[in-house]
Amino acid sequence: MALYSAAASVLAGLERGEGGLKSLVYNSGFAHVRQLYALVSETLRYAPVLEKLLDGASLLQAEKKLPPQLAKVLVYDLLFGKGVKCGGRWKALVRRHRARLEAELARMKVRLKVSRNEDLLAPEQAVSPTATQVPRYVRVNTLKTCVDDVIDFFKRQGYSYLGKAVSLEELKALSGKKFLLDLHLPELLVFPSQTDLHDNLLYTSGHIILQDKASCLPAFLLDPAAGSHVIDACAAPGNKTSHLAAILKNKGQIFAFDVDPKRVATTNTLLTRAGVTGCQLAQQDFLTVDPRDPKYSRVTHILVDPSCSGSGNVRLQLLTWSWAGGLQIPGDSSCPAGMVTRVPGEEVAPSAERLQALAGFQRRVLSHALSFPALQRLVYSTCSLHQEENEDVVQSVLQDWGSAFRLVTTFPSWPCRGLAAFPGADSCLRASPAETLTHGFFVAVLELCREGAAAPSSLPAAVKENPQPGEGTEPGLAPRKRKKKKQRVK
Repeated sequence: MALYSAAASVLAGLERGEGGLKSLVYNSGFAHVRQLYALVSETLRYAPVLEKLLDGASLLQAEKKLPPQLAKVLVYDLLFGKGVKCGGRWKALVRRHRARLEAELARMKVRLKVSRNEDLLAPEQAVSPTATQVPRYVRVNTLKTCVDDVIDFFKRQGYSYLGKAVSLEELKALSGKKFLLDLHLPELLVFPSQTDLHDNLLYTSGHIILQDKASCLPAFLLDPAAGSHVIDACAAPGNKTSHLAAILKNKGQIFAFDVDPKRVATTNTLLTRAGVTGCQLAQQDFLTVDPRDPKYSRVTHILVDPSCSGSGNVRLQLLTWSWAGGLQIPGDSSCPAGMVTRVPGEEVAPSAERLQALAGFQRRVLSHALSFPALQRLVYSTCSLHQEENEDVVQSVLQDWGSAFRLVTTFPSWPCRGLAAFPGADSCLRASPAETLTHGFFVAVLELCREGAAAPSSLPAAVKENPQPGEGTEPGLAPRKRKKKKQRVK
C-alpha cells in the first residue's frame, strides 16, 4: 500500500504546483523511486482515460472516502498495469468495483472503435516546445558551499563550464554536458533542460537546490539583510524558505507557515538537508497568525506566495487535470490546483468561479501580511498567468491600504513586465517560457511609505542595468560582498 499512497501524494503535489514530477518523486521518501516514478508517469499518461472511467463507473460517488488521486493510481494498476499489489481495504474496495470498471472500459473501446488500451490515448505528443526551452536551473546553496566550488565539482564530473551567460539565446543553445552561470541571478547555474541531477551528490547533500529561475526571484528581490526577522507566509515545499535563509546567512529569524502536515514534513526535510537554522516552521494557516503577537514585533520582511491556479507551471501545462467537486477556498494547502479538463495544446485555465475564489483568498493573505506592524518590505508572487491573481490582486490591496505602501519598480533589466492593468503595473515582473525561459510567474515588490511621503506608483529606474553577480539591484541596497568560500565539495 505504501507505493500507492506515495504515488497519490505525488499526484496531489503536482496538482498543488509544489514542484516537478522528478523532484516530488525523489523527495517523497519512498525507497524504490524508479518504481514510484514509473507508476506516477503511467498514471499521468492515462489520466484523461482514468477520469472518464471513474466518472462512468461512479466510483468516487460510491466511495466518498477514496481520494481521487489514490483512485486513479489504483484503477490504473487494476486495468492497465500489473494488477493491484496492495492488501487491505483499498485492494478490497477496488476489486469490489472491478466488474463495473471493466464494463465501462469495454464500452469506451466500443464507442471509440478501438481494441487496445493504448489506442484510447491521444496521439503521443512531442514535449511542448515551451517545455523544451526551459533549462535546468540549479541554485547554489551558499549555506553549505559557494559558486566557484560547485563549478569546480561539475567540471571534475566531466561538465564543460562556459562562463557567465550574456543572453537568453546562450541558455537556449545549451546541450550535452555544458553549463553556464545565469545572466541575472548570481548564484544560479544553468544546464540543458534534460539534465537530471537528482542522484548527484551535490543535490542529495543539500549543496545545490533544483529550483526554477522564476521561483528564485521572490527571495532574491525581498533581499532581507542578515539578522532580519522574516515571514514566509506559505512556505511549502521550502525552496524559497531555504533561499531566504541563504540570503540571511542563517542569521536572524524566519517564521515559516503551512497548514498541511504532509507539506510541512516535506518542507522540514528540505530545510534540514539545506542546513537551514534559525527557522521556526509551524503547521498553521497564515491567516490565523496574530500580527500583534510580540514574537513578530521585529518582522520587517514578508514573502507571500499563496495558493494559485498554477497555470504558469510548464509541467502542469503538459497534463490534463480536472477540478471536480464544490468550490473550495484554498485556505488550506490541500486545495487542488483548480485546472479544468482541456484539449491538448490549449492553455490551462481554471473556471471563472475558481479564479474568483483564488483571487479573494490571495487578497486576504496579502492584506493580512501588510498588517504586521514593523513590516518594511514585502514580495507577493504566484506561479499564475492570470491577471485576476496577479495585477488585479495587487491593485485591489494597494487601494485598500491607501498611501501606506507603494509598489516598487524592481529589476529594470528583467525583460518581462506586469500587464498594463493600472498605472505603475509595469513595476511588477512577469516570467514565461517564451520570454524568460522559465515557468510562468508573477512578482510584485511592496514597500512601506515613509512618514509624510507620497506613495508613487513606481520608483525611478535609478538601478544599475545588468548588475554584476553579487551586486544589489534596488536603490539604496548596498552591494552584496562576495561570499567567502565555504566547505569545498570533494
